[in-house]
Amino acid sequence: MLTLKSENAQNLSGDVKLPGDKSISHRSLIFGCLAKGQTVIRGLLEGDDVMSTRSALVQLGGDITLIDDDDDRRWVVNGVGLGGFKAPEAPLDLGNAGTGVRLLMGVVAGSGINAVFTGDASLSKRPMARVTDPLKDMGAKVEARDGTYLPLMITAPDQPQALDYTSPVASAQIKSAVLLAGLTARGTTSVTEPKASRDHTEAMLRHFGASVESIYHDDGRYTARLAGEAELTARDVDVPSDPSSAAFLAVAATITPGSELTLKAVGTNPLRFGLFETLIDMGADMTLSNQRQEGGEDVADITVRSAQLRGITVPPERAASMIDEYPILSVAAAHATGKTEMVGVEELRVKETDRIQLMADGLLVAGVKVETTHDSMTVYGQDSSPIQGGNTVDACHDHRIAMSFLTLGLTTSQPMTVLGAETIATSFPNFTDLMNGIGGKISVVDA
Repeated sequence: MLTLKSENAQNLSGDVKLPGDKSISHRSLIFGCLAKGQTVIRGLLEGDDVMSTRSALVQLGGDITLIDDDDDRRWVVNGVGLGGFKAPEAPLDLGNAGTGVRLLMGVVAGSGINAVFTGDASLSKRPMARVTDPLKDMGAKVEARDGTYLPLMITAPDQPQALDYTSPVASAQIKSAVLLAGLTARGTTSVTEPKASRDHTEAMLRHFGASVESIYHDDGRYTARLAGEAELTARDVDVPSDPSSAAFLAVAATITPGSELTLKAVGTNPLRFGLFETLIDMGADMTLSNQRQEGGEDVADITVRSAQLRGITVPPERAASMIDEYPILSVAAAHATGKTEMVGVEELRVKETDRIQLMADGLLVAGVKVETTHDSMTVYGQDSSPIQGGNTVDACHDHRIAMSFLTLGLTTSQPMTVLGAETIATSFPNFTDLMNGIGGKISVVDA
């Protein structure tokens, strides 16, 4: 277990190149393996979660190699093509990678093989039925602990059945699993969501040559429709910087006096940009420049300066575009004038941890007033009053909880200590070094 301490800092500054987008990194490896030909990936996030996906793909027969020249670090994937995977000899251990395990379930369901999926203690507590239920409708057989938890075995049909699936929630993982299984189905597979979740899978399917239609309905629903019996052709991928990682730096610069950071080449996909839109609504000083496209994704450089925030009610329809960023938003809200209401966020309770409860508990002990319901969190900002801090928070091995409280510690009167911070490596391996490099004060606490 890694314990870190964060202390009060001033004047964060610098140009920052962040890790590659985790969602796109998972998908680039998966699609590179499913395509015919050689895919070269640059900017891949090399955190534990993505490396778990890489290991699982290698077990399935994928050929993935790192080439590290002096000025060109890249991953080379020699694809096996759709239907080219083999049944693994041992269980696929996805560690803590929720995206990896759920997307690969869809891959296996469409590959005509069987595989057992396992994960760490945290991943083994996360329900999988909402992904495996539609896969069963496509013909897969699923055996799971208590019907929904890892370890879990999928036995694929010879060819999956096309499916028109209406998802009860907006979830890119559900949508992606169904579409990945539908690649080898005869006919058209579609997923309709109550509102659009992040669309990296659709963008990458198009990038690799599949026929995908995106339909936005008048009532707010969204449908992704895929033509089955597809053929994917290798295409290179430049992975943009992860907006979920950039969120911690953007909040740190906003709440730490005298700060100015430029975050380079951050993905600005509108279905991932909700945190930044919310900070702007709250009064953040934020400028986008050098806007462009890389690898089929919109990117920009984002300059953030310290600013006084005001509390708002975050539009609930924005939740799908920032579901991973509510923990760090609650830290920003603690520094705002007035209250910030986050509603329709019940999805936070079934992430790596119950993120509503952990953030509320930690903020309360640090001296911030917080109220919660089953699907909401309201944070009462301290305005100009300093946040006391001085407490120890157990992140319960949740990387976003750990990074959120370490960011809070940059502004508290007394240091913040975070237990269970080792999982930061799953998504942001150089978080501590990067934060210290711009003026932060984060250190390891000896056992």
